[in-house]
Formats: sequence, C-alpha cells, structure tokens
Amino acid sequence: MKHLILITFLVLSSCKGETKAEQELAINPSVQEMWERFTTSYPEFKEEEQPESWFFHDNEEDANRLAELVVQGKKQAGSGLYSWYKEAKANLPSVGTKHIITDFDGTARAIIETKKVDTIPFNQISEAYAALDMGTTNEALQKWKKAHWDFFTSTMKESEKQATEDMLVVCEYFETLWP
Repeated sequence: MKHLILITFLVLSSCKGETKAEQELAINPSVQEMWERFTTSYPEFKEEEQPESWFFHDNEEDANRLAELVVQGKKQAGSGLYSWYKEAKANLPSVGTKHIITDFDGTARAIIETKKVDTIPFNQISEAYAALDMGTTNEALQKWKKAHWDFFTSTMKESEKQATEDMLVVCEYFETLWP
C-alpha cells in the first residue's frame, strides 16, 4: 500500500529540471507552515532543512485515510518494494529522516521520523508489522497481504515483472512527531 516510495521517486525525478524556487512554489503553503510551527516548538530542529512532503498511496481516498491514521498515531510503518529502490538507484530510507505527510491535495497533516528500516521477504511479513502499517489490529496481516499484493502486482506489470512470494519489501517504521 505504501507505494509512496514509488510516487516519491516519480515526483522527485519529474522535478529535477526545476529550480529550488520553482519546486517550492508547487508545494502547498501548509507544508512550510507546519515545519515552521514544529521548529518554533522544537528549536533544536531549526537548523535542519525542511523535509520532503508526500502522501501515501496513489488515490485520494486512500491517501487521506492513511494521513488521518498517521495523525492519530495508528499508522506507524510504510512498505515499498526493494526493487523500486534498486531500479531508481536510490538509497534505502535512513533512520532519523523526517518527512511531512500530506493529504492527497498536498495539505500538510503530520511530521514523521524514520525509526527503523528492515528488508523482509513478502511471505515473512509479521502480523505485528502489518498492524503498524495498516493502522489496525483487525485481520491486519490478511489485509496487508491483500492490499500490498494487489498494489505490487499492478505496479510491477508496468515494468513487465511479476510479484513473487519472496520479493523483498522495505519496511520503514516511523514515529509521528507532529502534531
């Protein structure tokens, strides 16, 4: 479900030709406002660069639902395919990295910080991890597997690859710092 990584790569790669000022103009003003409120409350972060902002999933309903689960502290993990990082020649997420989570329209909803990163085969995802990613304990693993299998399968078709039970999943655990 967290093909957020793919979306982030696509957004970043499409912005490479733009200047920093052009990129900032495209960002919803709420993103900068949230970062400023956060750093005013936590001055030890004032010198940090404003984190990247993005939303989970690829549609409005899921993006907004997942952003709300992050705000509520229920969603504490995100998943992406290892192959996405490999294809994009991108580094895996790093512990300590902050992100500003938005709704589908780009309105800032929360600031998160990566706490742990694991790479696990799809068929070895645990019930505990699935609950953190899905934001629910109600049949979390079954829901996680269905949602992620469907999404990974559809995105892999674009590159003419097939999903497998042992495909590697990058599991990013995070903490909601703000609000």
